[in-house]
Amino acid sequence: MEKQRKDGEVEAVPVVIGGMVLDIQATSSIPPHPRTTCPGQIYYVQGGVARNIAECMTKLGAQPFMISALGFDMPGNLLLEHWKSAGLRTEGIRKHKDIKTPTVCHILDVTGEVAAGVASVEAVEMFLTPEWIQRFKHTIHSAPLLIIDANLSPPALEVSCRLAAESNVPVWFEPVSIAKSKRIAPIVKYITFASPNEDELIAMANALSSQNLFRPIERNNCSTDTLFQMLKPAIWLLLEKGVKILVLTIGSDGVLLCTKGESISWRICLEKTQQHGFSRQLFENMTSSCPSNLYSDSKVLERSPNFLAVHFPALPASVVRLTGAGDCLVGGMIASLSTGLDVMQSVAIGIAAAKASVEVDSNVPSQFSLPTITGDARIVYSTAKLLQHQSKL
Repeated sequence: MEKQRKDGEVEAVPVVIGGMVLDIQATSSIPPHPRTTCPGQIYYVQGGVARNIAECMTKLGAQPFMISALGFDMPGNLLLEHWKSAGLRTEGIRKHKDIKTPTVCHILDVTGEVAAGVASVEAVEMFLTPEWIQRFKHTIHSAPLLIIDANLSPPALEVSCRLAAESNVPVWFEPVSIAKSKRIAPIVKYITFASPNEDELIAMANALSSQNLFRPIERNNCSTDTLFQMLKPAIWLLLEKGVKILVLTIGSDGVLLCTKGESISWRICLEKTQQHGFSRQLFENMTSSCPSNLYSDSKVLERSPNFLAVHFPALPASVVRLTGAGDCLVGGMIASLSTGLDVMQSVAIGIAAAKASVEVDSNVPSQFSLPTITGDARIVYSTAKLLQHQSKL
Protein backbone atom coordinates (compact mmCIF):
# COMPACT_ATOMS: atom_id res chain seq x y z
CA MET A 1 0.00 0.00 0.00
CA GLU A 2 1.09 3.55 -0.67
CA LYS A 3 2.23 5.45 2.41
CA GLN A 4 0.02 8.38 3.34
CA ARG A 5 0.61 11.33 5.62
CA LYS A 6 -1.79 12.22 8.43
CA ASP A 7 -3.57 14.70 6.16
CA GLY A 8 -4.43 11.86 3.76
CA GLU A 9 -2.02 12.85 1.00
CA VAL A 10 0.58 10.42 -0.31
CA GLU A 11 4.06 11.27 0.95
CA ALA A 12 6.19 13.17 -1.59
CA VAL A 13 9.38 11.15 -2.09
CA PRO A 14 11.46 10.43 -5.21
CA VAL A 15 10.33 7.26 -6.97
CA VAL A 16 12.89 4.89 -8.52
CA ILE A 17 11.70 2.17 -10.94
CA GLY A 18 14.05 -0.50 -12.24
CA GLY A 19 16.28 -3.43 -11.46
CA MET A 20 17.58 -4.81 -8.20
CA VAL A 21 20.44 -7.13 -9.16
CA LEU A 22 22.96 -9.35 -7.44
CA ASP A 23 26.36 -8.57 -8.96
CA ILE A 24 28.91 -11.39 -8.89
CA GLN A 25 32.22 -9.63 -9.46
CA ALA A 26 35.36 -11.62 -10.22
CA THR A 27 38.81 -10.01 -10.35
CA SER A 28 41.72 -12.06 -11.67
CA SER A 29 45.06 -11.80 -9.88
CA ILE A 30 46.94 -12.66 -13.08
CA PRO A 31 46.17 -12.24 -16.80
CA PRO A 32 43.44 -14.85 -17.47
CA HIS A 33 43.85 -17.68 -19.95
CA PRO A 34 41.00 -19.13 -22.02
CA ARG A 35 39.48 -22.54 -21.13
CA THR A 36 40.88 -22.61 -17.60
CA THR A 37 40.50 -20.93 -14.23
CA CYS A 38 42.92 -18.52 -12.61
CA PRO A 39 43.38 -17.24 -9.04
CA GLY A 40 41.57 -14.12 -7.97
CA GLN A 41 38.81 -12.71 -5.78
CA ILE A 42 35.01 -13.14 -6.12
CA TYR A 43 32.52 -10.85 -4.41
CA TYR A 44 28.73 -10.79 -4.10
CA VAL A 45 27.72 -7.14 -4.43
CA GLN A 46 24.32 -5.47 -4.14
CA GLY A 47 23.71 -4.10 -7.62
CA GLY A 48 21.30 -2.97 -10.30
CA VAL A 49 21.29 0.53 -11.74
CA ALA A 50 18.03 1.62 -10.11
CA ARG A 51 18.90 -0.12 -6.81
CA ASN A 52 22.34 1.51 -6.70
CA ILE A 53 20.85 4.94 -7.36
CA ALA A 54 18.23 4.47 -4.63
CA GLU A 55 20.78 3.24 -2.07
CA CYS A 56 23.10 6.16 -2.81
CA MET A 57 20.20 8.57 -2.36
CA THR A 58 19.38 6.96 0.98
CA LYS A 59 22.96 7.27 2.22
CA LEU A 60 22.82 11.00 1.36
CA GLY A 61 19.65 11.55 3.36
CA ALA A 62 16.93 11.13 0.73
CA GLN A 63 14.06 8.65 1.16
CA PRO A 64 13.30 7.08 -2.24
CA PHE A 65 10.42 4.74 -2.97
CA MET A 66 11.64 1.70 -4.92
CA ILE A 67 9.51 -0.17 -7.48
CA SER A 68 11.21 -3.41 -8.53
CA ALA A 69 10.90 -7.21 -8.61
CA LEU A 70 12.66 -10.05 -6.74
CA GLY A 71 12.31 -13.81 -6.50
CA PHE A 72 12.18 -16.09 -3.46
CA ASP A 73 15.67 -17.38 -4.28
CA MET A 74 19.12 -16.85 -2.75
CA PRO A 75 19.91 -13.61 -4.67
CA GLY A 76 16.42 -12.26 -3.96
CA ASN A 77 16.56 -13.03 -0.25
CA LEU A 78 20.01 -11.46 0.03
CA LEU A 79 18.93 -8.26 -1.75
CA LEU A 80 15.66 -7.97 0.17
CA GLU A 81 17.24 -8.51 3.58
CA HIS A 82 19.86 -5.86 2.83
CA TRP A 83 17.08 -3.47 1.78
CA LYS A 84 15.11 -4.12 4.97
CA SER A 85 18.19 -3.80 7.17
CA ALA A 86 18.73 -0.29 5.79
CA GLY A 87 15.23 0.64 6.94
CA LEU A 88 13.97 1.06 3.39
CA ARG A 89 10.37 0.49 2.28
CA THR A 90 9.52 -2.70 0.40
CA GLU A 91 5.88 -2.20 -0.65
CA GLY A 92 6.91 -1.43 -4.22
CA ILE A 93 9.11 -4.52 -4.58
CA ARG A 94 7.19 -7.33 -6.25
CA LYS A 95 7.98 -10.80 -4.86
CA HIS A 96 6.86 -13.92 -6.73
CA LYS A 97 7.83 -17.59 -6.83
CA ASP A 98 8.21 -17.48 -10.62
CA ILE A 99 10.69 -14.59 -10.56
CA LYS A 100 14.32 -15.48 -11.15
CA THR A 101 16.10 -12.64 -9.35
CA PRO A 102 18.23 -10.58 -11.77
CA THR A 103 21.88 -11.57 -11.54
CA VAL A 104 24.93 -10.25 -13.38
CA CYS A 105 28.40 -11.83 -13.43
CA HIS A 106 31.23 -9.36 -14.15
CA ILE A 107 34.83 -10.20 -14.93
CA LEU A 108 36.90 -7.18 -13.88
CA ASP A 109 40.39 -6.36 -15.09
CA VAL A 110 43.17 -5.24 -12.77
CA THR A 111 42.09 -1.58 -13.18
CA GLY A 112 38.57 -2.28 -11.91
CA GLU A 113 36.95 -1.91 -15.34
CA VAL A 114 34.51 -4.54 -16.65
CA ALA A 115 36.36 -6.80 -19.12
CA ALA A 116 33.41 -9.14 -19.79
CA GLY A 117 30.10 -10.08 -18.25
CA VAL A 118 26.87 -12.03 -18.49
CA ALA A 119 23.52 -10.56 -17.40
CA SER A 120 20.36 -12.49 -16.51
CA VAL A 121 17.89 -9.66 -15.92
CA GLU A 122 14.81 -10.79 -17.86
CA ALA A 123 12.68 -10.66 -14.71
CA VAL A 124 12.73 -6.86 -14.76
CA GLU A 125 10.92 -6.84 -18.10
CA MET A 126 8.65 -9.80 -17.31
CA PHE A 127 7.47 -8.83 -13.83
CA LEU A 128 7.82 -5.04 -13.61
CA THR A 129 4.67 -4.75 -15.68
CA PRO A 130 2.59 -1.64 -16.43
CA GLU A 131 -0.09 -3.11 -14.14
CA TRP A 132 2.33 -3.39 -11.20
CA ILE A 133 3.63 0.15 -11.73
CA GLN A 134 0.09 1.55 -11.92
CA ARG A 135 -0.55 0.27 -8.39
CA PHE A 136 1.68 3.11 -7.19
CA LYS A 137 0.28 5.88 -9.36
CA HIS A 138 -0.49 8.14 -6.39
CA THR A 139 3.08 7.84 -5.12
CA ILE A 140 4.34 8.74 -8.61
CA HIS A 141 1.88 11.64 -8.89
CA SER A 142 3.19 13.07 -5.59
CA ALA A 143 6.89 12.53 -6.31
CA PRO A 144 9.34 15.43 -6.74
CA LEU A 145 11.15 13.29 -9.36
CA LEU A 146 10.66 9.92 -11.11
CA ILE A 147 13.75 7.90 -12.00
CA ILE A 148 13.40 5.10 -14.57
CA ASP A 149 16.15 2.78 -15.78
CA ALA A 150 16.14 1.33 -19.28
CA ASN A 151 15.97 -2.27 -18.00
CA LEU A 152 12.20 -1.69 -18.01
CA SER A 153 10.20 -2.96 -20.98
CA PRO A 154 8.99 -0.31 -23.45
CA PRO A 155 5.36 -0.59 -22.19
CA ALA A 156 6.54 -0.16 -18.58
CA LEU A 157 8.63 2.87 -19.54
CA GLU A 158 5.64 4.34 -21.35
CA VAL A 159 3.20 3.93 -18.46
CA SER A 160 5.74 5.27 -15.96
CA CYS A 161 6.24 8.40 -18.04
CA ARG A 162 2.50 8.88 -18.59
CA LEU A 163 1.79 8.66 -14.87
CA ALA A 164 4.49 11.25 -14.19
CA ALA A 165 3.16 13.55 -16.92
CA GLU A 166 -0.31 13.50 -15.37
CA SER A 167 1.09 15.51 -12.44
CA ASN A 168 3.97 17.28 -14.21
CA VAL A 169 6.55 15.17 -12.36
CA PRO A 170 10.05 15.49 -13.90
CA VAL A 171 11.41 12.20 -15.29
CA TRP A 172 15.05 11.07 -15.16
CA PHE A 173 16.01 8.43 -17.78
CA GLU A 174 19.08 6.30 -16.97
CA PRO A 175 20.18 4.50 -20.16
CA VAL A 176 21.85 1.43 -18.48
CA SER A 177 23.61 0.18 -21.63
CA ILE A 178 24.19 0.96 -25.31
CA ALA A 179 21.49 -1.48 -26.46
CA LYS A 180 18.86 -0.48 -23.88
CA SER A 181 19.54 3.26 -24.16
CA LYS A 182 17.66 3.20 -27.49
CA ARG A 183 14.42 2.67 -25.54
CA ILE A 184 14.31 6.44 -25.05
CA ALA A 185 12.95 6.94 -28.58
CA PRO A 186 9.18 6.48 -27.89
CA ILE A 187 9.26 8.38 -24.58
CA VAL A 188 11.73 11.20 -25.24
CA LYS A 189 9.03 13.88 -25.08
CA TYR A 190 8.53 13.04 -21.39
CA ILE A 191 12.19 13.14 -20.35
CA THR A 192 13.53 15.99 -18.20
CA PHE A 193 16.95 14.45 -17.44
CA ALA A 194 19.01 11.84 -19.24
CA SER A 195 22.41 10.60 -18.03
CA PRO A 196 24.25 8.73 -20.81
CA ASN A 197 27.94 8.14 -21.32
CA GLU A 198 29.47 8.93 -24.74
CA ASP A 199 28.59 5.58 -26.35
CA GLU A 200 25.02 5.65 -25.00
CA LEU A 201 24.64 9.22 -26.26
CA ILE A 202 25.54 8.13 -29.80
CA ALA A 203 23.14 5.15 -29.62
CA MET A 204 20.31 7.36 -28.34
CA ALA A 205 20.92 9.96 -31.03
CA ASN A 206 20.85 7.28 -33.73
CA ALA A 207 17.61 5.84 -32.32
CA LEU A 208 16.02 9.30 -32.32
CA SER A 209 17.18 10.15 -35.83
CA SER A 210 15.90 6.85 -37.30
CA GLN A 211 19.21 6.65 -39.14
CA ASN A 212 22.76 5.82 -38.15
CA LEU A 213 23.94 9.39 -38.61
CA PHE A 214 26.33 9.34 -35.66
CA ARG A 215 29.51 7.35 -35.17
CA PRO A 216 31.43 6.56 -31.97
CA ILE A 217 33.95 9.26 -31.12
CA GLU A 218 37.67 8.57 -31.50
CA ARG A 219 39.17 10.42 -28.55
CA ASN A 220 42.90 10.37 -29.39
CA ASN A 221 43.75 12.37 -26.25
CA CYS A 222 41.74 15.37 -27.44
CA SER A 223 40.84 18.26 -25.12
CA THR A 224 37.46 18.51 -23.42
CA ASP A 225 36.55 21.43 -25.68
CA THR A 226 37.37 19.39 -28.79
CA LEU A 227 35.45 16.39 -27.45
CA PHE A 228 32.46 18.62 -26.78
CA GLN A 229 32.51 19.99 -30.33
CA MET A 230 32.57 16.42 -31.70
CA LEU A 231 29.69 15.32 -29.48
CA LYS A 232 27.62 18.48 -29.87
CA PRO A 233 25.51 17.37 -32.87
CA ALA A 234 24.33 14.29 -30.95
CA ILE A 235 23.79 16.36 -27.77
CA TRP A 236 21.78 18.92 -29.72
CA LEU A 237 19.58 16.23 -31.26
CA LEU A 238 18.58 14.88 -27.85
CA LEU A 239 17.80 18.40 -26.62
CA GLU A 240 15.83 19.17 -29.80
CA LYS A 241 13.78 15.99 -29.36
CA GLY A 242 12.70 16.93 -25.86
CA VAL A 243 15.34 16.13 -23.22
CA LYS A 244 15.55 19.24 -21.03
CA ILE A 245 18.83 18.60 -19.20
CA LEU A 246 21.55 16.24 -20.40
CA VAL A 247 24.08 14.95 -17.87
CA LEU A 248 26.78 13.46 -20.09
CA THR A 249 29.52 11.45 -18.37
CA ILE A 250 32.88 11.55 -20.15
CA GLY A 251 34.90 9.14 -18.02
CA SER A 252 37.95 10.52 -16.27
CA ASP A 253 37.24 13.93 -17.83
CA GLY A 254 34.14 14.39 -15.70
CA VAL A 255 30.67 15.55 -16.76
CA LEU A 256 29.16 17.82 -19.40
CA LEU A 257 25.90 19.47 -18.30
CA CYS A 258 23.94 20.64 -21.34
CA THR A 259 20.58 22.40 -21.69
CA LYS A 260 18.53 24.03 -24.43
CA GLY A 261 16.13 26.73 -23.36
CA GLU A 262 16.22 25.44 -19.77
CA SER A 263 17.78 27.32 -16.89
CA ILE A 264 21.13 25.92 -15.79
CA SER A 265 19.92 26.68 -12.25
CA TRP A 266 16.88 24.35 -12.59
CA ARG A 267 15.58 22.99 -9.30
CA ILE A 268 12.64 20.99 -7.93
CA CYS A 269 9.63 23.05 -6.85
CA LEU A 270 10.03 24.11 -3.24
CA GLU A 271 6.92 22.38 -1.83
CA LYS A 272 8.25 18.94 -2.88
CA THR A 273 11.73 19.29 -1.40
CA GLN A 274 12.68 17.56 1.83
CA GLN A 275 15.49 18.25 4.27
CA HIS A 276 16.30 16.19 7.33
CA GLY A 277 19.48 14.91 8.95
CA PHE A 278 22.30 14.40 6.47
CA SER A 279 20.40 16.03 3.59
CA ARG A 280 19.73 19.21 5.59
CA GLN A 281 23.41 19.56 6.46
CA LEU A 282 24.34 18.88 2.84
CA PHE A 283 21.98 21.63 1.69
CA GLU A 284 23.25 24.12 4.25
CA ASN A 285 26.92 23.41 3.51
CA MET A 286 26.46 23.76 -0.25
CA THR A 287 24.30 26.89 -0.19
CA SER A 288 26.74 28.64 2.17
CA SER A 289 29.80 27.98 0.01
CA CYS A 290 28.59 27.42 -3.58
CA PRO A 291 26.28 30.23 -4.78
CA SER A 292 23.30 29.29 -6.91
CA ASN A 293 22.61 30.78 -10.36
CA LEU A 294 26.31 30.75 -11.26
CA TYR A 295 25.66 31.09 -15.00
CA SER A 296 22.26 32.76 -14.96
CA ASP A 297 23.41 36.34 -15.50
CA SER A 298 22.29 38.23 -18.60
CA LYS A 299 25.75 38.31 -20.25
CA VAL A 300 25.99 34.53 -20.31
CA LEU A 301 22.43 34.14 -21.59
CA GLU A 302 22.97 36.75 -24.30
CA ARG A 303 26.01 34.87 -25.53
CA SER A 304 24.27 31.48 -25.68
CA PRO A 305 20.50 32.06 -25.37
CA ASN A 306 19.42 28.58 -26.49
CA PHE A 307 22.29 26.26 -25.60
CA LEU A 308 24.37 26.16 -22.44
CA ALA A 309 27.05 23.59 -21.67
CA VAL A 310 29.17 23.44 -18.52
CA HIS A 311 32.13 21.13 -17.95
CA PHE A 312 32.60 19.72 -14.44
CA PRO A 313 35.98 18.03 -13.92
CA ALA A 314 36.36 14.64 -12.28
CA LEU A 315 38.23 14.37 -8.99
CA PRO A 316 41.47 12.41 -8.48
CA ALA A 317 40.68 9.09 -6.78
CA SER A 318 42.36 5.93 -5.52
CA VAL A 319 40.38 3.57 -7.74
CA VAL A 320 39.34 0.15 -6.44
CA ARG A 321 36.54 -0.50 -8.96
CA LEU A 322 34.43 1.64 -11.27
CA THR A 323 31.15 -0.27 -11.47
CA GLY A 324 29.13 2.05 -9.19
CA ALA A 325 30.49 5.44 -10.28
CA GLY A 326 27.78 6.39 -12.78
CA ASP A 327 24.96 5.27 -10.49
CA CYS A 328 26.35 7.23 -7.53
CA LEU A 329 26.73 10.30 -9.75
CA VAL A 330 23.01 10.07 -10.55
CA GLY A 331 22.03 9.17 -6.99
CA GLY A 332 24.07 12.07 -5.60
CA MET A 333 22.46 14.49 -8.03
CA ILE A 334 18.91 13.36 -7.32
CA ALA A 335 19.42 13.39 -3.55
CA SER A 336 20.74 16.94 -3.84
CA LEU A 337 17.92 18.12 -6.11
CA SER A 338 15.45 16.62 -3.64
CA THR A 339 16.77 18.90 -0.88
CA GLY A 340 16.26 22.02 -3.03
CA LEU A 341 19.77 22.51 -4.45
CA ASP A 342 19.99 23.59 -8.09
CA VAL A 343 21.22 21.35 -10.88
CA MET A 344 24.77 22.77 -10.95
CA GLN A 345 25.24 22.33 -7.21
CA SER A 346 23.80 18.84 -7.58
CA VAL A 347 26.24 17.83 -10.33
CA ALA A 348 29.11 18.80 -8.03
CA ILE A 349 27.75 16.59 -5.24
CA GLY A 350 27.11 13.78 -7.73
CA ILE A 351 30.75 13.83 -8.84
CA ALA A 352 31.88 13.81 -5.19
CA ALA A 353 29.64 10.79 -4.54
CA ALA A 354 31.03 9.04 -7.64
CA LYS A 355 34.56 9.57 -6.37
CA ALA A 356 33.65 7.98 -3.03
CA SER A 357 32.13 4.99 -4.83
CA VAL A 358 35.22 4.11 -6.89
CA GLU A 359 37.36 3.99 -3.75
CA VAL A 360 35.45 1.06 -2.19
CA ASP A 361 34.68 -2.58 -3.09
CA SER A 362 30.89 -2.13 -3.17
CA ASN A 363 28.84 -0.25 -5.77
CA VAL A 364 27.72 2.23 -3.09
CA PRO A 365 29.84 3.18 -0.06
CA SER A 366 28.53 1.95 3.29
CA GLN A 367 28.37 5.60 4.33
CA PHE A 368 29.34 9.02 3.05
CA SER A 369 31.42 11.53 5.00
CA LEU A 370 29.63 14.89 5.04
CA PRO A 371 32.86 16.95 5.26
CA THR A 372 34.47 14.94 2.45
CA ILE A 373 31.45 15.08 0.13
CA THR A 374 30.92 18.81 0.60
CA GLY A 375 34.65 19.57 0.41
CA ASP A 376 35.01 17.61 -2.84
CA ALA A 377 31.83 19.18 -4.23
CA ARG A 378 33.18 22.68 -3.56
CA ILE A 379 36.33 21.87 -5.55
CA VAL A 380 34.27 20.58 -8.49
CA TYR A 381 31.86 23.53 -8.38
CA SER A 382 34.63 26.13 -8.22
CA THR A 383 36.43 24.63 -11.23
CA ALA A 384 33.35 24.15 -13.45
CA LYS A 385 33.76 25.93 -16.78
CA LEU A 386 31.24 27.30 -19.25
CA LEU A 387 32.19 25.89 -22.65
CA GLN A 388 32.61 28.16 -25.65
CA HIS A 389 30.18 27.62 -28.47
CA GLN A 390 30.61 28.05 -32.16
CA SER A 391 27.70 29.85 -33.75
CA LYS A 392 26.91 26.85 -36.00
CA LEU A 393 26.23 23.38 -34.68
